[in-house]
Amino acid sequence: MKANKHIKRDDQATKIFDARSLANDYRHLTEILKSGMNVLDVGCGTGSISKDIANIVGENGKVTGIDNTENFILIGKKTYQSVANLKLIHVDLFDYNPEEKYDLIVSARTLQWLSNPKDALLKMKSFLKPNGQISILDYNHKAIEWVPSPPESMQEFYQTFLNWRKDAEMNNEIADDLADLLKEVGFRSIEVINSDEFYNKEVLDYKTKIGIWSKVAGSSQMVEEGYLDDNLRLKAIDEYNNWIEKGDVSMTMKLNEVRGRI
Repeated sequence: MKANKHIKRDDQATKIFDARSLANDYRHLTEILKSGMNVLDVGCGTGSISKDIANIVGENGKVTGIDNTENFILIGKKTYQSVANLKLIHVDLFDYNPEEKYDLIVSARTLQWLSNPKDALLKMKSFLKPNGQISILDYNHKAIEWVPSPPESMQEFYQTFLNWRKDAEMNNEIADDLADLLKEVGFRSIEVINSDEFYNKEVLDYKTKIGIWSKVAGSSQMVEEGYLDDNLRLKAIDEYNNWIEKGDVSMTMKLNEVRGRI
C-alpha cells in the first residue's frame, strides 16, 4: 500500500498493533461476521485483530491478513501460529493477486496512510465475491478532541503532524470521505457507523491510550525530514506526559466504520 513517502513503522508501532483487539478496536464488525466466512484483512499489522476474526468465522472459515511491513507479519506468524484458519502474508495490496475471492474484506486504520485510497478500494473490490462486503475503519484526524486542551508544544507537534501528512497527500479527514469514495468506485448499500474512540479515567489503561501521541512523537521521522525541531518534539513528549499524569483529562478520536456491497 503505497503512499508518497516511506512511513517508518518501528517497535512502538508494533506494540500499538499487538495491543489491539476486535472487541476494543473494531467493535461493530462482529455484527457482520458469520461462521464459514472467507475474510481478507488489508493492512493487518501483526494480525491481532485478524486472529479474533478467525476465531469467530471458525474452522469452516478462514482469514488472510496482508501487510507491507515484513516485521509485523513475522511477529504475527510467531504469535498466532496456533490459529489454524489464519494466514498472514507480507505483501503490498497493489502486488497482491489472489486466486480466491472473499466474502468480506476489512481494513482498519490503513487507508489514512495512502495517497491513493480510491485505487486501493478498487483493488479490494476486485477481490470480492458477488454480493461481497467491504468494511473500512478510519479516522478524521482534524476532528480530534482533548479536554482540557493539551500543552501548546503538543498542539504545535500535532499540527505539524497534520501538515506532514497533507504534504504526502494523505487525507487527514478520510473517515468523513469514505462513504463518497465507496460510492465513486461502485459500492452500494453504503452504511456509516460511528466508532469514535473515547478515553478518560473511567476507561481501563486510559493513560496509555491518550499517550499514543507521545509514542507518535517518539519517532524522529518528521525531524529528519525537516518539518520539526527536535527540541520541540522532545518538549512535546515531556509536557504531554505530564499533562496526562496531572490532570483529569479525556481524548476523543473521531472514527467511522463504513461498509458497502458490490
